[in-house]
Amino acid sequence: MSASPPEKIVLGIDAAWTAANPSGVALAAGASGVWRLLAVAASFEDFIALSDAGQGSGPAALIAAAARLAGRAPDLVAVDMPMMDAPIVARRAADNAVNRAYAGRGAGTHSPTVDRPGAVGRALESGLSEAGYPLATLDIRPPCRIEIYPHPALIELTGAARRLEYKISRTGRYWPGLPLAERRRRLSGVWSTIVAALDGTLAGSSALLPLPPSEARGRRLKAFEDRLDAVVAAHAGAMALDGRARPYGDAASAVWVPFGGSAGR
Repeated sequence: MSASPPEKIVLGIDAAWTAANPSGVALAAGASGVWRLLAVAASFEDFIALSDAGQGSGPAALIAAAARLAGRAPDLVAVDMPMMDAPIVARRAADNAVNRAYAGRGAGTHSPTVDRPGAVGRALESGLSEAGYPLATLDIRPPCRIEIYPHPALIELTGAARRLEYKISRTGRYWPGLPLAERRRRLSGVWSTIVAALDGTLAGSSALLPLPPSEARGRRLKAFEDRLDAVVAAHAGAMALDGRARPYGDAASAVWVPFGGSAGR
């Protein structure tokens, strides 16, 4: 750890929509206009364990762990999950705004419901609010939390024409009829492209996101995907904190998407 804390700190969370699945976490720090990835883990518990911060697995423990790792608490928490101060019962202005901009490129949003993200999402939101991170929609006033969506963030980061095919559970849809080994090879290629692009905005991403070996299966691959999504969230949060992202939505709900060509700026 450096002698003095970084100028800016962002925590990225790939939030699971159900209690059965873990949530990836990534921590990034910025100083003198340069961002670097400090830590990444496939679950809250694994992230907290990196810091030796003690017991607990909720948002408060997560913030404490981030503060221990970075030298002080985050300025911004970027969460890949629908968020509102009011209960989410249907599609929001944020969902519709993202769809207008990105559905034609295969990156439209899912429709949130009372049950998804439901109780899991409400617990995360309330915990972050209690920890001092209110929801920011149309402007950034640290400390705060923002909503991000990885698919448009990745389109802008990589300059892709369409949504990137990087989800392990969808390889059969991406490349139907191909043998499993070939689908895994192609998936690894997409992951490699994403990690290289992230390394251009968050130095150290390649070192902290080594690709799984070819023999990796199941949970190991999903754990990598969760870590990758958390780093994408941290990237989007860093760009928002730097004024290099825009909100899609209104005062009640907004998804923050980085401007295009952010890699290497």
